[in-house]
Amino acid sequence: MPLEFDRRTVVVAGAFLIQAVTIGYMFAYGVFFSELEQEFGWSRTMLSAASSVGFLSMGLLAILAGRLNDRFGPRWVLTVTGLCTGLAYLLMSGISQPWHVFLIYAGLVGVGLATHDVVTLSTVARSYPRRRGLMTGIVKVGTATGQMLIPLIVVFFIAKMGWRDTFVAMGISGAIVLCVAAWMTGADSGTKSSRANMAAETTGFAFAQARATPQLWLLCAMQFFFFASLTTIPVHIVPHGIDSGMTGAAAATLLSTIALSSIVGRLLVGLSVDKVGGRVSYIFCLTPLALSLTALVFIDKIAMFYVFAFFYGFAHGGLFTVVSPTIAEYFGLKEHGAIFGTVVLFGTLGGAAMPIIAGMIFDHSQSYQVAFALLAAMAVASLVCATRLVPPVSAAS
Repeated sequence: MPLEFDRRTVVVAGAFLIQAVTIGYMFAYGVFFSELEQEFGWSRTMLSAASSVGFLSMGLLAILAGRLNDRFGPRWVLTVTGLCTGLAYLLMSGISQPWHVFLIYAGLVGVGLATHDVVTLSTVARSYPRRRGLMTGIVKVGTATGQMLIPLIVVFFIAKMGWRDTFVAMGISGAIVLCVAAWMTGADSGTKSSRANMAAETTGFAFAQARATPQLWLLCAMQFFFFASLTTIPVHIVPHGIDSGMTGAAAATLLSTIALSSIVGRLLVGLSVDKVGGRVSYIFCLTPLALSLTALVFIDKIAMFYVFAFFYGFAHGGLFTVVSPTIAEYFGLKEHGAIFGTVVLFGTLGGAAMPIIAGMIFDHSQSYQVAFALLAAMAVASLVCATRLVPPVSAAS
């Protein structure tokens, strides 16, 4: 009897590609800073603020993205947002004023970011009721892959063809890849495995029911507290390493160490969620996060920066994996996208603000110690919240 091809494999591959391209492009934006500074005289503060605006836009649109996915499925939602992402980078090739960058990032880039996690991971949660943690981890490895590879590719193209033509190439290729990946992510719709999951999707909490539970707001608070470090450390660890005596090249390898370690975290925590559930897996992530951030306040030896990067990177990757499967475990799949989007929104608030606050603290004191201590305290607060997680009372179908 011939084996039936499991279309869910195509779903995971499509989601992996969306993660890699969307986040890889976001990280590659920093590669253009020196080019834009030289041509327009724009400050890094302005350029960074535009990125933060896009990130905040992602959070504000995440709930809507989740609701659209709950109602219409991933294929058309991701196709539209993939086209928005491609158009955004195509338009970046013609920028000449700061407001152009802010408008593109607040609108089109923010739209693409709003769906890259909420829609893909919610779809994977529906496709894999038994192995959703591991499959979420595999999809999130796409993020680390994009972070490592796409900025290097962009550097090569800028050297060969200039920054404007590179943005054009990114826009066209990104739109094509994201649209193909969108259709791949929707490959499980209407299949036997998809129909088998339909009963599960009609049970669990409606969005309004979830909002009435303390567990949702506890998850939101946790996301707000820990997500601040997930956006702040990648921005500030390289300049901090240089300030501490590392060469620029050596400090940059800290990001590579974090990315590689995060892959281990994404996969192991994905397995952990499937085996022991969300609460224990959160604690498994937040403990090394709190310890590594606390140690960072006192580190003064170069070798110890790499120890920090390993443990922080593990927690960083794991925390990007644990959220979606835990929401499915606690609230079911009935309106998983909208609930997930709400948690993402709260994380975005902390994640958008703290990189700027850390920069302000450094400008005032010429040190990151207070900023890192604040991040460590927030990680401890998130860990305390995690110890209090218990499943909510089951909702009616």
